[in-house]
Order: sequence, then structure tokens, then C-alpha cells
Amino acid sequence: MMRILLFLATNAAILVVISVIFNIFGLSGVLDAQGVDLNLNALLLMSAIIGVTGSAISLAISKWSAKSAMGVHVIEHPQNQTEKWLVDVVARQARAAGIGMPEVGIFQTPDPNAFATGMNKNNALVAVSTGLLQSMSAEEVEAVLGHEISHVANGDMVTMALMQGVVNTFVYFFATVIGHTVDRVVFKTERGYGPAYYITQIVMQIVLSMLASMLVMWFSRYREYRADAGGAKLAGRDKMINALRALQRAHEPEELPGQLAAFGIHGSRMHRLFMSHPPLEERIAALQNSR
Repeated sequence: MMRILLFLATNAAILVVISVIFNIFGLSGVLDAQGVDLNLNALLLMSAIIGVTGSAISLAISKWSAKSAMGVHVIEHPQNQTEKWLVDVVARQARAAGIGMPEVGIFQTPDPNAFATGMNKNNALVAVSTGLLQSMSAEEVEAVLGHEISHVANGDMVTMALMQGVVNTFVYFFATVIGHTVDRVVFKTERGYGPAYYITQIVMQIVLSMLASMLVMWFSRYREYRADAGGAKLAGRDKMINALRALQRAHEPEELPGQLAAFGIHGSRMHRLFMSHPPLEERIAALQNSR
């Protein structure tokens, strides 16, 4: 709850700052002089509603969408020793991390992978692939589970959704301002919106979203180091290092859909800017250098 309140306060503060900047520098007057009759304060508020609502809905249905997209089998009553062991390890780590017991699931893919998702740290889902169970030792799987439990304990799903909400807010805001300006100033549309507005607005949303995603991915990479450290604390540093080395030996896992990619365990300079995870060798080095 505190995280959400802080987010709302931060978002409101940014809206106020942008409004003040537009007024101090007279940008509203400049736009009006060019015939861009746009209520920036109203647009800021509408952008915030659109940006935050989209992220909130995505977060609220994250467990459902993960189960559907990945075909996750949730272990309600363990049917074999492997399922019982998974549930027991997650339960022990959840207690150690001070969170509620997550749902535990398995999804079918030969690639070694795992993810955590959910609306809050006491209502989460942790799932591992059949490929991970088959290719890793019990100690390595334990470390991977610790990594995912750490994502949950750190509130990474909520933080990521809130950050995406802020990004969406300002992508929509600036794309609309630019689209409106091009439509009014360049194409001289006087009433309503012409084709130039819609085309420009869509193009700018794509361009600005790509630029903004660099910031989101930077934060995602930062969180991976924290989750690795958490996994090392819950399962042991050597186990976490060995799990990352096992991933190095394996081929690259398939891409998880949508927002789940930011919570999986897989890993030119421009390409690096869009990576949700740091290179595995850097994650291993960070753990080796930790005390």
C-alpha cells in the first residue's frame, strides 16, 4: 500500500512540475499563438488516468494471464515427490522472506526457465519449467526459486507496473501534444482532428515508447542483481552461482510473453539497452564479488 501511495504522490508531483514548467516558460501561450488550442492540464490528467489504468489492469490480471499464456499447472495437491519438494521449498523460502505462500506451478517447455508474478507479495505465483527441473540439480532449482521468491518479496511486480504506468502517462502526453501541434500548425486543421493528428500521434507513441523502454529495462536489470542477491541469501551463494552457470551452459530460453519477460531468469550496445536481464557472466561476477 505504501508503495502505491508513494507512486501516486510521485506521479502527481511530476504532473504539477510539468504544469508549472509550461506556465513559467509560457509554452501554453506559444502553442496557443500557433493555433494549438490544447488544454495541457486536462491532457496531463487524462494521460495519467490512461497510463495508470492500463498498468493497474495488467497487474491485476497478471496471474491469470501468466497461467493462460504459459499453460501453467498450479500444484494444489502434490501428485509426486517433485511437486511436493517444490511446494515445500517455496513454503520455506516464503517464510524466510516474510511473504505469504505463493501459488506454485509448472509449465511445459524444454527450456530452463522460471518466473514470478502477481498483484502483491502475498498473492503471487511462482512457476518453473519442466526443462529447468530436468536440466538442473535440486540445489540449483532451489536457488532459482529463491531468486523468484526475492522478486516477490522485493515487490518487483508492483514496482515494475507502477513504473510502466508513469512511462505510459508521459508517452501518451507528449505524443498527443506533438500530434496536435503537427495537425494544427503544419496541416492547418481548424476543426476537430485531421489524419495528420492520428498518424503522428501513433508514430510518436511507438517512438517514445521505444525510448522510454530503455529506462524500464535499465531498472529491470538492476532488479535482477537484487533478486540474485536475495536468492543467494535464501538458498546459498554457491547454489545461486551454480544455477546461473547452468543457465550459461544451456541454450537461450524462449522469450516469455509480455511483462513476464521482466521476471524470468534468462539472459551491439544498442541491443543491451533493451535487455531486461544483465549478461549472465556479469550476474555471476556480482555474486562472486559480494560479501
